[in-house]
Amino acid sequence: FVKLSCAYGNFVDNLRLYVRGGGGGMGLPRLGGQGGNGGDVWVVAKKNMTLKRIKDKYPLKRFVGGSGGNSSVRALKGEKGTDVEVPAPVGIAVTTDDGRIVGDLNEEGDRVLVAKGGSGGSLYSAFEPTKGQAKHIRLDLKLIADLGLVGFPNAGKSSLLTALSNATPQVASYAFTTLRPEIGKVMYPDYKQISIADLPGLIEGAYMNKGMGHKFLKHVERTKQLLFVVDVCGFQLASKTPFRSAFEAVQLLSKELELYKEEVASKPAILVVNKMDLPDAEDKLAELKEQLKNPEEFSDLLPGDMIPKNYMTFRHVVPVSAMTGLGIDHLKSCIRQSLDEEATLKSMAALKQRDKLQSSTVC
Repeated sequence: FVKLSCAYGNFVDNLRLYVRGGGGGMGLPRLGGQGGNGGDVWVVAKKNMTLKRIKDKYPLKRFVGGSGGNSSVRALKGEKGTDVEVPAPVGIAVTTDDGRIVGDLNEEGDRVLVAKGGSGGSLYSAFEPTKGQAKHIRLDLKLIADLGLVGFPNAGKSSLLTALSNATPQVASYAFTTLRPEIGKVMYPDYKQISIADLPGLIEGAYMNKGMGHKFLKHVERTKQLLFVVDVCGFQLASKTPFRSAFEAVQLLSKELELYKEEVASKPAILVVNKMDLPDAEDKLAELKEQLKNPEEFSDLLPGDMIPKNYMTFRHVVPVSAMTGLGIDHLKSCIRQSLDEEATLKSMAALKQRDKLQSSTVC
C-alpha cells in the first residue's frame, strides 16, 4: 500500500465559549418598584451553522445578556434585559467545562438555557439586584462514529462494513436524523473498539444532482475521519451516465464534500480500493496509485465543474476485497494507526494551548 502525508484542515468539532446573563435592574425602595430581570443567554440550533462559522464570526467567543432596566417613577417595573442567542449547528451537546451535559440540540430550533440573567431588585432583596450567571461552556459536535464510509453505489460499502466488523452491522436510530446509519464495531485484540458508520444515501446520486444530495452530507460531519471506498474497476451510476474510473470516483467524491463544506473535505481520510478479486485489479490499482501521485496531470478526465479545489491527500491507500477478506486485517491496523495518530496530535495541541495560556497569565 502507499502511505501519503495528510494535510491537516480547519475542521472544528468543539468550541469553548464564555457566557454571562445580564445583571438585574435596581429596585425603587420608596415606591416599592421592582427592577427588571437581566437577559438570559441561550444556545439555539440553527440551519446551515457550523462551529467554525461561530468561531470566525465571534472571535472573542463571549456572549452577555442585556442588563435589566432600573425601576423608576415612570416605570415602576423595570424592563427585562435583552436575551442573547448563540447560534449553533444541529447535533451539538452543550457541556460545562467539567464535562457535565447541560443539554442537547438534536433538531433545528432546539434551545438550551446556558446562563440565566440576574433578578431585579425587589422588596425581598432590599431592592438590590443580583448579577447574572457567568460560566464557560463547551459546544461539542456529537459523533455518531469514529469513521464514516464515503462511496458511490456498488463500491461495496456495506460488504466492507460487514467484513470489518465481523458481524451484521447494528442499525442505530438517532433522534436528530430521519436516516438510520448502520454502525459496525471493529474489535481489536487489546479490546479497543472503533465504530464505523455506513450512511445510506449519504452520497448516492449527489453527483447526478450536482450537489442536491447534500442534505445527507451533514452526517459526515459527525465522524472523526473518512473512509473513502471505491471500486478498483470503476463504476457507472446509470446507463445514461458516463463510466467513471476509480481515480475519477475519488475526485468526484472529494468535490461533493467540498461543495457541501470545504472544512469537511479537510478531515483525515483513508482510501479503500475494493474488489481486488476482480480480473485486471492489480493493473488498475497500479494506475490509480500513479494518478493519485500527480492528480493535476489527470484532471482533464473530469468535467470542469467537478475538479476539486484541493485534491484529497490520503493517510493510507489500502487495496482490499470485502468478498474474499484480502487486505481486511491490514486495513484494520491502518484505521487504528490513523485514529491513534490524530488523538496524539490533538492532545499535543491541547497541551501546547494550555502552556500558552499559562505563560500569558504569568506575563
